[in-house]
Amino acid sequence: MKKPAIIFILFILLLFQGCAASKETSGNTEIRIAEQYGIAYAPVQIMRHQGLLEEKLPGVKVVWEQMINTAAIREAMVADKLDVGFMAIPPFYIGWDKGMDWKIFTGLSSVPGGLVVPKEIKSLEDITEKDRIALPQPGSVQHILLSMACDREFNNPQKMDNLLVTLSHPDGMNALFSKNEIKAHFTATPYLESELKNEEFHKILDVKEAFGGDFSFIVGVTTKKFHDQNSELYQALNEGVREAIEFINNNPEKAAKILTQYYDLPQEEILEYLTSEDTHYSTKVKGTKEFSEFMYKTKYISKAYKNPEEILWENVEYEE
Repeated sequence: MKKPAIIFILFILLLFQGCAASKETSGNTEIRIAEQYGIAYAPVQIMRHQGLLEEKLPGVKVVWEQMINTAAIREAMVADKLDVGFMAIPPFYIGWDKGMDWKIFTGLSSVPGGLVVPKEIKSLEDITEKDRIALPQPGSVQHILLSMACDREFNNPQKMDNLLVTLSHPDGMNALFSKNEIKAHFTATPYLESELKNEEFHKILDVKEAFGGDFSFIVGVTTKKFHDQNSELYQALNEGVREAIEFINNNPEKAAKILTQYYDLPQEEILEYLTSEDTHYSTKVKGTKEFSEFMYKTKYISKAYKNPEEILWENVEYEE
């Protein structure tokens, strides 16, 4: 066979191969999204309730999951059972450090949070080796904030690591009120306020105090596979998050009414949480550097990022 003919055949084969690859990686008909518990996830619930993604992506099935913690989300994303997860920055770093091919695509929220204990416990110093602290999981933002406080107060960030018990926020609140093994619960709105309504309990550590300022409590994360192979879905996801945040910020009363379907709370109480001076919904990501350097210094992760592009997808607004 003559050389030009061989080149032509190879060109045709490559062309068909390229078409086949394109068919495999485009036109995804499903997007799978996971959130967790609390008012911090309100934009996700608004996006879901208003069908923002379905409106932008006709014919695409949107699957919503509510999971107990980020470990469950990580496992599901590794198994390719999820495309998008909403979580705090520290557990994102733990997955990133272990080689997960994912990055942050948006900020979501900052909400009140803190460590709640019985009133006989006055400070962190009063927590003993016999006490147990409930939080979503080791490596959660609550755990790392507690470690930051222990580093500052005792020069020992791991001082309370052996006291941690993994519980969801609803279970943690029930365990705290039962007054058995659990003596402290590191939680956030609305569980924080529910616990503080009980006069037998109080807060001894605030999240902003532990961190030393403002930070994103929750961010959105996608896998590289989803980001690279579904540009239309990725764009719609970003637009949906932004529109949901704008809706809450511009229409808190309407948002509170919608969220009564997701929380067993009166509309007025939800509105109070949405408009609290310490609650902020924003796509800007804040606090990445502080968490990264602390977790690296204290060996919760083996590396800190050097360039934001290592942890953020393109066009993400951020403040280190």
